[in-house]
Amino acid sequence: MIDSKHLKHFSSIVGEENIYSDKAHLIAYSYDATREHFEPDAVIFPRNEEDVSNILKYCNEHRVIIVPRGAGSGFTGGALPSSGGIVLAMEKHMNKILEIDMKNMVAIVQPGVINMDLQRAVEEVGLFYPPDPASQDYSTIGGNVSENAGGMRAAKYGITKDYVMATRAVLPNGDIIKAGKRTIKDVAGYNISGILIASEGTLAVLTEITLKLIPKPKMTKTAMGIFSSVSDAMEAVYKTMASGITPVAMEFLDNLTIRAVEQTFKKGLPVDAGALLVTDVDGNLEEDLNFQLAQIEKVFRENGCIEFKIAKDKAEASDIWFARRNASQSLSIYGSKKLNEDVTVPRSALPELLERFYAIADKYNINIPCFGHTGDGNVHTNVMVDGKDPEQVKIAYKAIEEVFQATIDLGGTLSGEHGIGLAKAPYMKMAFTDEEMNLFKSIKMAFDPNNILNPAKMGLN
Repeated sequence: MIDSKHLKHFSSIVGEENIYSDKAHLIAYSYDATREHFEPDAVIFPRNEEDVSNILKYCNEHRVIIVPRGAGSGFTGGALPSSGGIVLAMEKHMNKILEIDMKNMVAIVQPGVINMDLQRAVEEVGLFYPPDPASQDYSTIGGNVSENAGGMRAAKYGITKDYVMATRAVLPNGDIIKAGKRTIKDVAGYNISGILIASEGTLAVLTEITLKLIPKPKMTKTAMGIFSSVSDAMEAVYKTMASGITPVAMEFLDNLTIRAVEQTFKKGLPVDAGALLVTDVDGNLEEDLNFQLAQIEKVFRENGCIEFKIAKDKAEASDIWFARRNASQSLSIYGSKKLNEDVTVPRSALPELLERFYAIADKYNINIPCFGHTGDGNVHTNVMVDGKDPEQVKIAYKAIEEVFQATIDLGGTLSGEHGIGLAKAPYMKMAFTDEEMNLFKSIKMAFDPNNILNPAKMGLN
């Protein structure tokens, strides 16, 4: 338990109304989407950057652990207080859109701003913030930056890192820094802002983020391709992306996922299909969208598409997207324990990657349904077992290790958008050499020599 003198000092910084150590708050801030459970010693809601600076300075002097947290929507435990200490919760006070600069097309926000709130605010003035993680209705921009979140629009528009122009942050010793500028070009000094992206709150606490915006496209169209096999669908993905057409999204569901959604929601999906591809295109001219869809259909049909459907209106588009948006929650029909990974490979490796995953499933006699953002090579791989059976759980972790190895062998990465956190930390040495891991540890040491900021994450300890 944390010494009461520390709590008293924190109260003097933020006020008693912004620090809690009661059981209800400790439980509420002990979880994220991993369903793992680690209670902090206290929860503090800083009001501003000065509070953050004063808190970190004191914690650094007294070796008190600090774990920054947004909405706690992460899938790898990046914001869990696994070593105890203080959760620094940013969502209560530091949640304002500070500026939408129309002339330079940037937004300046505090880390607790909800992703969807930002999207709506900029779209009201004709601008567009593309990163759209599945958690966009509740995840925060600070969390998105800390995990380098992706989303369904990444195939065309990229991910969070492609929109971060500058950050303000507080270092573990309390120093305040600004990294980056509001300018399109900036090559002065090291790219510190780039280092902070995807650092999972292990290097500094973000207090302000400057984001690039783009003009909002005037129209979007949705289509779906039905394939007899996963291999055909994966061939169609990378050949479409190489054809000169760049869809906004290219999302994939395999047969196991299709069957799960249909059994759960009864939407009339083709349960005998090997795979579905759902795609969006956007632009400012009807003719352009029609041309893009015609080209996509051509490539799809050349690669085994047996049916191609274009949504007539928003209602049909919503129906087409329903299966993809509800894929994850449907998979519980295959088991109570889900190991959900977000591995990513070069798009041309997708056919072989899926073949290897299904071979692993056959080897262990388990289900591994897959879906995800195949337009950017990102596959959500779900090892499903009976969580009450210890032998099944052991098998699941053996299978996941083989999933990671297959991904790395094909030139891929452990995570495309979820991050490393606690869940993937044991596998970092599979993906990185000792020299590379030592470099990561040196960067951590340079920022946080006393290891007070979100320790035990990313395999750095």
